Amino acid sequence: MKYIFLITALLWGFYGNTQIKGVVQGVDSIQTIPLKNVKITLVRAGQTVYSNEDGTFEILLGKQSPDTLLFQAKGYRSDRLVVTRSDRFAALNVVLVSGQLVQEIVVSSQKNSHGISKMKTLHVEELTSAEFRKAACCNLSESFETNATVDVSMADAISGAKKIQLLGLDAVYTQLQMENIPFLRGLESSFGLNSIPGTWLESIQITKGTGSVVNGYESMAGLVNLEFKKPAEMPKLSLNVYQNRFGRSEINVHSGAKLTDKWHTGTFLHGATIYGRPDHNHDGFLDQANGQLFSVLQRFSYQGKRMEAQLGLQAYADQKNGGQVTYTKENPVGYGMQLESKHLSLFSKTGFFGKKPGQSFGLIANLKYQDLQGFYGWRAFQGNEKRAYFNLIYDDIIGSADHKIKTGASFLGLGISQYAAQTDGLLTIGAARAEWVPGVFAEYSYSGNRLSAVAGARYDLHNLAGSQFSPRLHLKYALTPQLDVRATAGRAWRLPNFVADNLNLLASSNYWFAQQDLKPEISWNAGLSLVQGFSFNKRKGSLSIDAYHTRFSQQLVADRDTILGSVVFKNVAGASVATVLQAEFAYEIVRGLDWRLAYKFQDVRSLYAGKLQTQVLLPRQRLFSNIAYRTRNKRWEYDLTYSRYSAVRLPHHGQGKAWGLLNMQVTRTFKELELYLGGENLLNFKQDHPIMDPQNPFGSQFDATQIWGPIMGWNAYFGLRYTIK
Repeated sequence: MKYIFLITALLWGFYGNTQIKGVVQGVDSIQTIPLKNVKITLVRAGQTVYSNEDGTFEILLGKQSPDTLLFQAKGYRSDRLVVTRSDRFAALNVVLVSGQLVQEIVVSSQKNSHGISKMKTLHVEELTSAEFRKAACCNLSESFETNATVDVSMADAISGAKKIQLLGLDAVYTQLQMENIPFLRGLESSFGLNSIPGTWLESIQITKGTGSVVNGYESMAGLVNLEFKKPAEMPKLSLNVYQNRFGRSEINVHSGAKLTDKWHTGTFLHGATIYGRPDHNHDGFLDQANGQLFSVLQRFSYQGKRMEAQLGLQAYADQKNGGQVTYTKENPVGYGMQLESKHLSLFSKTGFFGKKPGQSFGLIANLKYQDLQGFYGWRAFQGNEKRAYFNLIYDDIIGSADHKIKTGASFLGLGISQYAAQTDGLLTIGAARAEWVPGVFAEYSYSGNRLSAVAGARYDLHNLAGSQFSPRLHLKYALTPQLDVRATAGRAWRLPNFVADNLNLLASSNYWFAQQDLKPEISWNAGLSLVQGFSFNKRKGSLSIDAYHTRFSQQLVADRDTILGSVVFKNVAGASVATVLQAEFAYEIVRGLDWRLAYKFQDVRSLYAGKLQTQVLLPRQRLFSNIAYRTRNKRWEYDLTYSRYSAVRLPHHGQGKAWGLLNMQVTRTFKELELYLGGENLLNFKQDHPIMDPQNPFGSQFDATQIWGPIMGWNAYFGLRYTIK
């Protein structure tokens, strides 16, 4: 029966609707610019979509034809356009005139909280603020708990820090950006995810495979771009308070204000403290580190006739204290862990509109200072980073809007030092280095009726890694109005930070053997994806299937199998590979009830102990299910998420066990207030003996890094969100 349902749904998607796409622009007495968030409604079909950042949109014409497209945007006059089935795959160019917005009666609709962009050539999965509300979402690492693409796991059993993985590879191989500005790089890669709460975010875009060359050379597994709430669209006050049963308290505040007709400002504040001292497995160690974190972001936006700008300053201070229950900062008895991280950064984005439509110049600048100090037992580490980044971008149209080009130049200046002590606390490994990376790039985009393509290349001259050439190609073809196929291939590279990238491995007595010659990590990534949309029983659904393969020409591998009680860092050439297959099905069962089901298989291998083996602590399979229900009056929301993980390989032929994670949340909405109550790990699964030889933390067998599951048992939390619009 289920196969009949699936085949029927797919055939309905093939032949039941017709695809119409286009771009919406706004015009006044001076300029014509693309308009985002334009509300586009098919009046008879009752369907609504919103235009993207570049003004593009895509909508499905219903069975009733002709129909009327209604375009609405704040500050512009509404407009109508009659469309018929003869407009299949039509590329519409709609221009709205500035003026008083005309009120229209249309069917109300909301943006989807989760989905793959149909308009973008690249495989881009977007998570909106509505998706973040489905879980506690206290910091960035926890913003992916209701997502099957990104995996979240604990780094070690001492610090309690979490890390993310994409396409089976650690976060250092994923390019993290804040609105196309490099973010959480270098010394921040291990613990910086805690500094950004989910309530600050408007959306997250996840790009699988190598991204655009405009954004840099480092997207080896993919790119995660964070869109923060915009000052001009922020409420006067938004407050979020969180508390859980393990003694974790958080408060988040953000507020927007209008300074002048052209200037707006936004203030973001985040404070967190962990004061509980639980030891549920009775091994003598705290299950989570205590500490305090304070983070602030102040940003400004300017919108003029000929230019627009974004300016901002971010700072945070993070302190963690963990280890044995007998250890405190005031009374350091036994094995202790401390971390102190300080961060300050300035960023700006400035855009100038050219005389021709689609022509613009942009400059992105970022200055950053990072200091990281701490220790695990006798093993101390320290690091300091100063970074300057500039990216100059020129956009233009060649002939028509179907042909676009981006070209420009970038520059990275970096001074970084990173040192760590070995088990005796005396021998130190690490180094200080300076990087100078000028680069140039060019990218051509074509948007046809069915085929779209993005072809780009960049050349970077690194003072340590030498000349690096990175070509990339992305293709999308609409086989039917509802079925899109995408293909991507490209080269990416990075210079590793073997101390900063592996700080969690200091939570053991393992001795580090590290090669002195630092070589760049280089990878080729290729991927193929299919996205099928359909309607069944007047309800929308989608089915996506994708496969990605990453092959490293060169990789710095942390080998924990060669020598017992040691970690060997070595450069591996041509042997490291990662293959990931994922299928995801989404369907609105009844009005307000959405279901997502996903399966992921990942095979990540490299040379460990002289032979090709799977990576340790990485589950090869994951089954994911999310059910979300919202009542018709929008006062109650219920969310249930279940993930099933397969067993993992441990060093030296060990193996973990398969386990499941069940999370749930209930939200009650009032006029300006939301109350939420939730539970995590409701099946109460706990990894047995997460710390090896905890009775002898300074002995040769101590190891708190072989973490593959929860160590704290079930958790309950509650909180509130209060907003003055």
